[in-house]
Amino acid sequence: MNFTWSARANKYVGIAVGVIFVVLTSLGMWWSVDPDPIAPEAKVQANGKPIIGYSTTSALINTVEVLLNKPGGWTSNDTLPPGVFLDNMHSFEFGALEQVRDLARAMRKDFSRSQSQSLEDKDLSEAQAKFNIDHTSWLIPRAENEYQEAVKLLEFYRLRISDPSNVNAQFYARADNLNEWLKEVQKRLGGLSQRLSASVETERVNTDLAGDSAAKQSTEVAPVRRFKTPWLDIDNVFYEARGSSWALLNFMRAIEVDFADVLEKKNARTSVQQIIRELEATQQTVYSPMILNGSGFGILANHSLVMANYISRANAAVIDLNNLLSQG
Repeated sequence: MNFTWSARANKYVGIAVGVIFVVLTSLGMWWSVDPDPIAPEAKVQANGKPIIGYSTTSALINTVEVLLNKPGGWTSNDTLPPGVFLDNMHSFEFGALEQVRDLARAMRKDFSRSQSQSLEDKDLSEAQAKFNIDHTSWLIPRAENEYQEAVKLLEFYRLRISDPSNVNAQFYARADNLNEWLKEVQKRLGGLSQRLSASVETERVNTDLAGDSAAKQSTEVAPVRRFKTPWLDIDNVFYEARGSSWALLNFMRAIEVDFADVLEKKNARTSVQQIIRELEATQQTVYSPMILNGSGFGILANHSLVMANYISRANAAVIDLNNLLSQG
């Protein structure tokens, strides 16, 4: 009897473990689906004029809300399965969050200020601080709670700039303000492109001090250096770039709305549209069950190099846009 009961119990335990495994695996696959890009929002005042800054602020709000409310919610700080195992989604969230932080900082420093001596907007200042909470923090403070508080502050700011009688809340759509944010975008895209390209070992000439014969750096480095992303990190870098491009795509679509007059005057709308086109290409469906790391001209595909190509072209278009906006 003891033997029969033990065998039956083992059978039930095995079935229970199998069911739990299937459920967690299915949840993990569902939670790993990337969110779709967000369409820009626009709002006009009673006089028929658009509210400047509404689209950009809404894009920032909606991007964060999608990250927090997608299937599985915010997974980067999960301590239980299946969320704890979804490293690709963690990387996607972090890439998007970095773009959120960059735009939140630009809104606090540039878009909401008329000049260097003007005061910061209190809501934007507090919101930026909350976005800087560690994305893996799960207890005190809990990351998603802080980000949700930041969203509420952004909603207060959006409400204030939508009120024509409130002159203390502003969003300045100027070429110089846009240029400052685009400089951060350039650095972000350039860094991602380099990390993606390092999926294949490459040699790079040290150009850190190029262009200035008197320039110095704190530590000497070799004139030629080798770079290669560790094999286990390749998929994480890919999805970080994908998340970053997803968030930036949302923001560029909104920028095209809020800065329409500036772009028209500088004849720069086509540059923004080219950036959007390249970023849309980064969001194509990945049909392979894993991120492949073939050599540059090898038999297998290299998804990282394909992503690097789109991001590099988007970055080139950002540089062109910066140059157009800098011209008088």
